[in-house]
Amino acid sequence: MSGCTLLQPPSEDPALIRIDELERRLETIERIVDNQGLAQLTQQVDTLERRADQLQGNAEMLQHDAENTADRQRQLYADLDSRIQALERRLQGRGSSVLEGGTLPPGQLPVPDGSDRDNYQVAFELLKEERYELAAASFKQFLVTFPDSGLADNAQYWLAESYYASDKFEQALRDFQVVIDDYPRSRKVPDALLKMGYCNYSLKQWDAARVTLTRVQAEYPETTAARLAGQYLKRMDSEGV
Repeated sequence: MSGCTLLQPPSEDPALIRIDELERRLETIERIVDNQGLAQLTQQVDTLERRADQLQGNAEMLQHDAENTADRQRQLYADLDSRIQALERRLQGRGSSVLEGGTLPPGQLPVPDGSDRDNYQVAFELLKEERYELAAASFKQFLVTFPDSGLADNAQYWLAESYYASDKFEQALRDFQVVIDDYPRSRKVPDALLKMGYCNYSLKQWDAARVTLTRVQAEYPETTAARLAGQYLKRMDSEGV
């Protein structure tokens, strides 16, 4: 056996044994990694399913709320429609003579048995129809009969507007001033001041008009009334008055 080495069987070759061991360890690691990936994937699927369930629940709640809102809107519409019909019947039965061209007896409301809102609405309709004398009489009687109404400041403003629209500027000026004096917190105050400026302009009281219109801009700068006052002042400048 001179200088020759014996060949070892493959099953006993240290290199092959080492390779087999490494392959087994690699397979073990791959199984562990695969199992961990599967576990993570399963967890992600569970999370997505829970989120889907939550979204479904939220969608059902929103649908329920929408249905309730629609029901409330239908109920409100039905209530409003019935109230309008009732008011129309009242006006037809009690205030038709005024609305159809009749007169308003002194000291009488256009809707004698009606509420403050009923009578306010009739007076306002007369104003829109440009029946200024009847509108003024209706608003005046409204203020006498319902002095504490939440519509009193509006009624006073539209009373003044009735006079302004019929070119009775001095009377309109006095009644717009009542809005400012008696209802200082009313939203109609800026508009009343603006119309006072218009009245003074129409009466050729230029200085008074400028003072009033400038006051609107100074005290109520972010209102439509202030913007209109500015336009009127520019008009006065262009006219040289």
